[in-house]
Amino acid sequence: MSTEAGLRADIPRLARVKGKAPAAGIVHLGLGAFFRAFGAIYIEDAMAASGGDWGIIGVSLQSPRMHDQLAPQDFVYTAQELGPEGETLRQVESVVDVLVARENPEAVLTSMADPTTRIVTLTVTEKGYCHDPATGRLNPDHPDIRHDLTHALPVSAPGYLVRALARRKATGLPPFTVLTCDNLPDNGRLVRGIVLDLAERLDPELAAWIASEGRFPATMVDRIVPATKPEDVDALAQKTGRYDAAPVLHEPFRQWVVEDDFVPAYGEDARPDLAAAGVELVGNVTAYEHMKLRMLNGTHSSLAYLGYLAGHETIAETVADPAFARFVKSLWRKEIIPSFQAPPGVDLEAYADALFERYANPGIRHRTWQIAMDGSQKLPQRILGTLRDNLAADRPSPGLCLAVAAWMVYVGGTGLDGAPIDVRDPMADRLKSLSDNAKDPAAKVTALLEVRDIFDPSLATAIRPSVSSAYTNLVNGGVRKTVEALA
Repeated sequence: MSTEAGLRADIPRLARVKGKAPAAGIVHLGLGAFFRAFGAIYIEDAMAASGGDWGIIGVSLQSPRMHDQLAPQDFVYTAQELGPEGETLRQVESVVDVLVARENPEAVLTSMADPTTRIVTLTVTEKGYCHDPATGRLNPDHPDIRHDLTHALPVSAPGYLVRALARRKATGLPPFTVLTCDNLPDNGRLVRGIVLDLAERLDPELAAWIASEGRFPATMVDRIVPATKPEDVDALAQKTGRYDAAPVLHEPFRQWVVEDDFVPAYGEDARPDLAAAGVELVGNVTAYEHMKLRMLNGTHSSLAYLGYLAGHETIAETVADPAFARFVKSLWRKEIIPSFQAPPGVDLEAYADALFERYANPGIRHRTWQIAMDGSQKLPQRILGTLRDNLAADRPSPGLCLAVAAWMVYVGGTGLDGAPIDVRDPMADRLKSLSDNAKDPAAKVTALLEVRDIFDPSLATAIRPSVSSAYTNLVNGGVRKTVEALA
């Protein structure tokens, strides 16, 4: 059996089984594996519990691949839950269409401006917001933003939000709620600021209307979703006897915390019955964001860089190494948990124990290389905020400084064993050039800490000695020895 290009004729394609697709009420920008394994399932559960027209029109901002995979199977797909003791399969039918923005931007704007669209959700990753990660502000010099300031048909996610909201204002419709599902601190407020900045540059009256009438609730999302590989597609077809070109894999755990602040003009129809699906609706999500971004994403990135450099392919393999297990537990206990206040009623030590069990799940092959992508965008949210708070509290952070040093080795493009690294990052060329042009570890650290898009000057000055020492230890002693000594 093989994947789509040479699919055997006797294998039927996956098809919708629940009858007519639900009517659309949500447009989702950036329809990738995470949202299909997370938000689309929650929304389907909410419709099953309480009804409502909340079908999802997915938008691929760049590639037609997702449309081409899902369209022949009526946009349904399989969610494969991978638990320590086995797997569970579920067919997800909440996605009703997929549009390709680069091929038909007008169709995307038309869908977003449609009166039935009451929510626009996003998973475009940190880099998709065209902002400066160090400040959280819109980057007006980003090529996509420069385009969107002078063209009615946009290319960026912020551009689509602003242009679609402008159409709604012009036709007398209320705005849609913008519900970001990306791992960014204060993500709703951050996206609101980016949208208002872009709108202000285009039309100050539009910006004022969005500020007054629009809603941008912050969220915290949590589910580990490893990348689907061709062999996963083949194995699923062998098990089920049906070909699914775009299944998603995920762990059993899921958590979605959402500020209950949706556009009030729609009344009871402003959102699906998310609570019926298990979503936690709260007044303020900040404490939950800190918990997840720092405790899960921060250690995920730390383990990704250190684990990759040590030769570990997945997070599960990394924490199976006793030295790394001790390291991550120490990181939680000594450096991360003391840096923020727990959400109401949450035991952070118990949360850390649960995270470790999730990391160790052998059914989830979450590759260190995958998590290591786009580190220049992720570091400020996942690690540098914790470092900043620890410095203010005069609390040492040797483990987090080691993680920063490991990132610096990684973006240099060559492993400690001399093997090349395929670095996927919007700043990859710039970071590699800075590293290559520095003559020794201390100079490399200094050069990379001077990248103001990532590090603010005061933080860079404060952490330079610890990061330089950690970088030197990695080069001279190797990853495992350095991690073991620290843990």
